[in-house]
Amino acid sequence: MYNTSFIKKILLAAAVVFLYSCDKDFNAIGDDLIGDDHFGLESEKYDVIAYNQEVTPIQSNSLVTNALGIYDNPVFGTTTANYNTQVGLSAYAPSVGEDPVIQSVVLSIPYFSHVKTTNTDGTHVYELDSIYGSPNGKLKLSVYESGYQMRSSYYDNGSQFAQLYYTNQTEFEDAKKPYAATGKPLNDGNVLENSEFYFDAKEITDITKDKDGKEVKTLVAPEMRLNLNKAFFQDKILKAPKEKLSAADVFQDYFKGLYFKVERSEASPLSNMALMDFSKGKITINYKAKTDITTDEPTVTEDRSIVINLTGSNVNLLQDVKDADYQNAVASHNVTNGDRNLYLKGGQGSLAIIELKDFASKLEEIRTNKWLVNEANLVFHIDAVKMAKKTGDEQAQEPKRVYLYDFTNSTVLLDYSADASSSITSDRRMSKVIFGGIINVDATTKRGTTYKIRITNHIRNLIKTATATNVKLGLVVTDDISIITSNKLKNRIQMANPNEYFSEAPRASVMNPLGTILFGNNIPAGDSDYDKRLRLEVYYTKPNK
Repeated sequence: MYNTSFIKKILLAAAVVFLYSCDKDFNAIGDDLIGDDHFGLESEKYDVIAYNQEVTPIQSNSLVTNALGIYDNPVFGTTTANYNTQVGLSAYAPSVGEDPVIQSVVLSIPYFSHVKTTNTDGTHVYELDSIYGSPNGKLKLSVYESGYQMRSSYYDNGSQFAQLYYTNQTEFEDAKKPYAATGKPLNDGNVLENSEFYFDAKEITDITKDKDGKEVKTLVAPEMRLNLNKAFFQDKILKAPKEKLSAADVFQDYFKGLYFKVERSEASPLSNMALMDFSKGKITINYKAKTDITTDEPTVTEDRSIVINLTGSNVNLLQDVKDADYQNAVASHNVTNGDRNLYLKGGQGSLAIIELKDFASKLEEIRTNKWLVNEANLVFHIDAVKMAKKTGDEQAQEPKRVYLYDFTNSTVLLDYSADASSSITSDRRMSKVIFGGIINVDATTKRGTTYKIRITNHIRNLIKTATATNVKLGLVVTDDISIITSNKLKNRIQMANPNEYFSEAPRASVMNPLGTILFGNNIPAGDSDYDKRLRLEVYYTKPNK
């Protein structure tokens, strides 16, 4: 009993010391959340300057996900996404066998999908994720052998640098190689695999035979399945000189890769686009071959396979035809007074730059009066009227999340780093929910209304650290909030300040084909949307005088 009581006293004392220590750390100027009766919680709003910035051709190699298809966005225009990738054998120096004869060559790449329902027989009904545009859209899809030698690095004056590839490189299109024997792409099967291709959500049933000859059924989630030309792979792989299949570097020089090209299908005026993880794709070559011939055993023909993975260097190639209003908005931005609307679009698109000049001019007043910051937010209102534009029955799909970052230094904000919250789903856009940027949706219209981003720590740091720089902030759409790396522009852009350049943008924005239109700051008083203009709102606790 004595020991228990003593331990309780020690724990109580430790808790008091801990809370006192926390309170001391928490009560720095501009860094507090105080609940004392001598303080009152008040809101202050500050004007900002926000304007558009076009993202010109940008690095698009080695992305986690890549777009393939044609997306007709009613608001932003049309984006066409092609793809080029290296390939590699799953095992080098394979034993091909004697007199190999191909049975089938199948290219398979899984789609992002989820199960909607499970049937009584154990089969499933799937819904595809990350599909943009008409759900009934079709494409003309062509898969070519690539004639472009991709490298992961290069040397310059004795130093090694990463090789970058960009959204607008036409060399890949110029280097595509139709199969010489037919003059056609490699996917020369039925029309649903080429001229009338569509992203099929149907579950696939694979039927194989076990060692006893009994059929075995395997259910496979939706994926791209294309039959490729058997004669090409008979010559290219099964009849290849052994040294060409001996090692990765030799093989990549011999078989440079695949080029996926999309065009509009004559079978349908509607098209669409998918985000895919090509790195999970593979080519399976099934063939029969004789075992090694010996003097002691008879020759036996057996089933064999060789797998080629879609691995190595790759690049997403994007072509944009901009809507006239969008083109005008990014071409005539107002860096002095800000823009009425902010156009955010992923890929080779556009972003917004935000400057907190009004707040910066009040810093000394805030420090002198010892105002303590409880919370600071930027709330971006979506221009629902502009985003309501349709092409036929199709309305522009809205990005689920936007990402605010330090534009000046191309790095994260303090609030991003401080947020350790994780997603309760597998959605790569849904962690760091405290930091925010997740779309708020109207319950009736099911369309977006706002994006709210918390920058409390960023504002506190500006207040308590006199030497902190009031950096420009950048706002982009994002497809993965965990990816904070930036990709380089092909050519850097000089800003209004002759000493500043725009040279890179967040990688996750390059991965997202969607866009949204937000209200900026430059909306005149009396305008019906004046209250939706972008402002910085800071909640303080102010000492009573």
